[in-house]
Amino acid sequence: MSGAVESKLAELGLTLPAVVPPLAAYQPAVQSGVYVYTAGQLPMVEGKLPLTGKVGAEVTPEEAKDLARVCALNALAAVKSVAGDLDRVARVVKVTGFVASASDFTGQPAVLNGASELLGAVLGDKGVHARSAVGVAVLPLDAPVEIEIQVELSTPAGA
Repeated sequence: MSGAVESKLAELGLTLPAVVPPLAAYQPAVQSGVYVYTAGQLPMVEGKLPLTGKVGAEVTPEEAKDLARVCALNALAAVKSVAGDLDRVARVVKVTGFVASASDFTGQPAVLNGASELLGAVLGDKGVHARSAVGVAVLPLDAPVEIEIQVELSTPAGA
């Protein structure tokens, strides 16, 4: 099923990936009431991390920003897996991003702009959100970036 949001993705030259399978004992996304909460999404592409390491050391901020975009696409795929249709998204409420950072790297907000800008480009005003940008020592699989999102749905399933 493809609606306006997926048409916008196509217009931007993007495709919604398959949902990244969980790496441990959790679900990629869960719905509670009108909200969908995603698990942390790594920048997996076809089952692999394109880059590993710390931002500001092995990974440049520009590369990390691109990886944050991938995380956001993976998060949208996780949302669709429980919502059924991305056109049900009323708004992205919150984005939390983690950046595996070299000890002197302080550009986490710029890295996470990759995710925020993608959500805005795809969802328009519905993609404008609150956000936290957190620098951490290490992430699963030595990923440079991890993103989780919370979205509010506007319509019941099947409506």
